[in-house]
Amino acid sequence: MHTIQTPHHNRHFWLLAALWLLASLLATPAAHANRIKEVAAVEGVRSNALTGFGLVVGLDGTGDQTTQMPYTSQGITNYLKQLGITLPAASIASLQLKNVAAVLVTAQLPAFARPGQAIDVNVSSMGNSKSLKGGMLIATPLKGADGEVYAMAQGNLIVAGAGASGGGSKVQINHLSAGRIPNGAQVERVVLTPLLEGDSINLGLEASDFQTARRVAQAINKRFGEGSAKALDGRTIKVNAPTESDARVSFIAEMEELPLESSVPSAKVVINSRTGSIVLNGSVTLGSCAIAHGNLSVSITTTPMVSQPNAMSGGTTTVTEKSNIQIRQEPGMLIQLPPSNQLSEVVRALNALGATPQDLLAILQAIKAAGALNAELEVI
Repeated sequence: MHTIQTPHHNRHFWLLAALWLLASLLATPAAHANRIKEVAAVEGVRSNALTGFGLVVGLDGTGDQTTQMPYTSQGITNYLKQLGITLPAASIASLQLKNVAAVLVTAQLPAFARPGQAIDVNVSSMGNSKSLKGGMLIATPLKGADGEVYAMAQGNLIVAGAGASGGGSKVQINHLSAGRIPNGAQVERVVLTPLLEGDSINLGLEASDFQTARRVAQAINKRFGEGSAKALDGRTIKVNAPTESDARVSFIAEMEELPLESSVPSAKVVINSRTGSIVLNGSVTLGSCAIAHGNLSVSITTTPMVSQPNAMSGGTTTVTEKSNIQIRQEPGMLIQLPPSNQLSEVVRALNALGATPQDLLAILQAIKAAGALNAELEVI
């Protein structure tokens, strides 16, 4: 038996669907706001760079040519001496260690690292080794800026590449002279972090901005009470914090999660003069202006000319070159750009010029000099 749905049932169905859609919209979380931890960090809590000289062994004939890289043979000689093996001076100069490569080992020692903790290391060839694939790094001390050893690295390299050569031809995928060892070093020494010193901590903003510094201080004072935070300048905020370790950690954890009011970034145009890349943020606006930009091209062609003397003249045949230089300048039409208050309008106006990225480098600088570009120009 089939049930016939009446218009009343249809209205009831659509009413339920509308209520379900409304409930789904209300349950959707609001747009994610910036948190303090995303714009600032506690001063003094940072990582430290480590570096060391090491040797990679076990290569398949792709190591350094020791006759051209004397530090490779010197390194292996010093290593063998530590193991109780002393080589004669005459044999050191004739070492042919095709399976050994001298490398530099680098790592980042994270904040609060403790002895025994494993960290990742990067290994890079410093000689003329063809490939580090399949090699193993022998025990290498990693030192900090003060010359002290903070970690020891050792392990098998992971090289994300492949290559082959023969008959003067060579094929290579990715980079073969650098690799990585996950958890390849163990921390040996603690770097003290001044987190618990004094009755206050300083927050350092990632970018200097007075508005952001003021809003960070306001958010902290609103949550923990007036006078808890004070902006010292456009980058540093001083925050009163508990002196007991557990209480201070809980305080910092809660403070970093405080939301911040979103602010409009300052208008900026970043220009990479080497690659011709141009990046504009959403605050860039354009005033009314007129632009004329023409291209200038210089062509130089060389034609060989052969001078052949007569058979009985005794002269010699000479070859000379005749150069033809042409200069061509294309006319530049005057194009009027309307005022643009949104990024999409600015992009549309610049695309209307039909200029290449290299031409836009000069055009944007000229527009800025004329006062029609409402943004800061930064050349990197």
